[in-house]
Amino acid sequence: MKHNVLKIHPSDNVLVALTDLQRGESVEFENNTYVLTSDVQAKHKFTLQSLQPGDPIYMYGIIVGKALSPIALGEAITTQNVAHATSPYTGKRQSTPWQAPDVSKWKSRTFNGYHRADGKVGTANYWLVVPLVFCENRNVEILKQAFVEELGFAKPNPYTQVVREMKQRFMSGDTASLSSISWDTVATDERNRVFKNVDGIKFLTHQGGCGGTRQDSEALCALIAGYICNPNVAGATVLSLGCQNAQPAILRDKLAAISPGLDKPVIMLEQQKEGTESVLLQRAIQETFLGLVEANKATRKPAPLSQLTIGLECGGSDGFSGISANPALGHVSDILAGIGGKSVLSEFPELCGVEQELINRCTNDKSAEKFVQLMRAYASRAEAVGSGFDMNPSPGNIKDGLITDAIKSAGAAKKGGTSPIVDVLDYTEQVSRPGLSLLCTPGNDVESTTAMAGSGANVILFTTGLGTPTGNPITPVIKVSSNHRLAARMSDIIDVDTGFVVSGEKTIEEVGDDLMEFIIQVASGDVKPKAVQLNQDDFIPWKRGVSL
Repeated sequence: MKHNVLKIHPSDNVLVALTDLQRGESVEFENNTYVLTSDVQAKHKFTLQSLQPGDPIYMYGIIVGKALSPIALGEAITTQNVAHATSPYTGKRQSTPWQAPDVSKWKSRTFNGYHRADGKVGTANYWLVVPLVFCENRNVEILKQAFVEELGFAKPNPYTQVVREMKQRFMSGDTASLSSISWDTVATDERNRVFKNVDGIKFLTHQGGCGGTRQDSEALCALIAGYICNPNVAGATVLSLGCQNAQPAILRDKLAAISPGLDKPVIMLEQQKEGTESVLLQRAIQETFLGLVEANKATRKPAPLSQLTIGLECGGSDGFSGISANPALGHVSDILAGIGGKSVLSEFPELCGVEQELINRCTNDKSAEKFVQLMRAYASRAEAVGSGFDMNPSPGNIKDGLITDAIKSAGAAKKGGTSPIVDVLDYTEQVSRPGLSLLCTPGNDVESTTAMAGSGANVILFTTGLGTPTGNPITPVIKVSSNHRLAARMSDIIDVDTGFVVSGEKTIEEVGDDLMEFIIQVASGDVKPKAVQLNQDDFIPWKRGVSL
């Protein structure tokens, strides 16, 4: 009897279970019969040969672990019998040839975006309000209360309405019906928006800007500058206290470095110069409102798909992510490379074990060496505090089949497709070259998506197998499910389902093309991804300590 199993690479010595398998069952694969010696849950793997302690585990054609104890043929690999292991890597050993996909149907396609003076094109039109230091977070929140409701950007909160109804019943003495309240949701009424061509005002807060290292303040200013220069942002209001490490002068220098002739309104106000909080807030409101008037004059116009800069992210990954969703993103990345667009792959702890493959894909020795240096420096910092990349998989990852960081990384790297790597960037450096770039960030979802938006991504694709609501304030995040079950169970956060690959209904190329069509709709403002609808505005700057 044939079972639904998959061998990812010809040299692998494990099979992936696509359905739950039971101990004692016979699995036929490539003219061989394997009798399972343990239960194997869907998304997990079992061995194709007997293994002794120290023997390597191969998946995706690379070493992803080693046996800790004897493992019988047909036995599931687990955290008890397998440990993380990878192959060593050095500088560039060879060049990797690339066969570009057929992009003829995409070359003439366009999206409707906001054309900026620097030649970039935004997929949205936001105004940004951001503090240079955490001392100004409260003032940012006050501005948010003043603007969002009055200008029609507030989304009605159905939970507030439920609490109001429960309060009224309780106060009237009707406690018996408190558990029978209706939970019907309420949609946003777009008709109340004052500025029709402004997608929203995004109010960011953070815990940085002072009290840490000078390097952290420099990086924060560079990140904020990247957000202001992102083509999805029309202008910004920046609040400063005055005495903090992250000085306005540093931000101005970072802005000039990214966009020397920046032609966007940037309002910088310093509380210690303005005097009272009331004076600061009155001026911030007046100047921000005038900025919104100007931002509202922008309209969407056609732009070639080469103006897309797409961030490639995964979070809440499962054992199917590297089989369906991540390769679909890889196909999109390869399409962009073929038409002169840009994509960026981040999360360096989740490139552990595939370093040599990526090094060999670099178009020049300088980029290859930079990648080696960044990876080794990152790994050393983690090890110095008693951690390491091997500790990256979360409990959810492990439960759903990603039992070592190398297994997780091998699947995660599939988001970058197969195209040449044209650039390697450190945190906050800008994506500037057509093709695929690597960006040094943590594997933490929000720190990574925060960084990609700061480096210029105007759309982010985010794959998940377990479900995560992560979004971004200025860059639309498209959530891509690796399996049908998740897409059905958490339909409120999933935009695109690639589970058709696992079920055999579609190929990776077909779901990748479907995803490309969806990207065009989002980039044109015709469709709002679920994260945007939910106002999921996650923003966490990376402090260059250890974050996996």
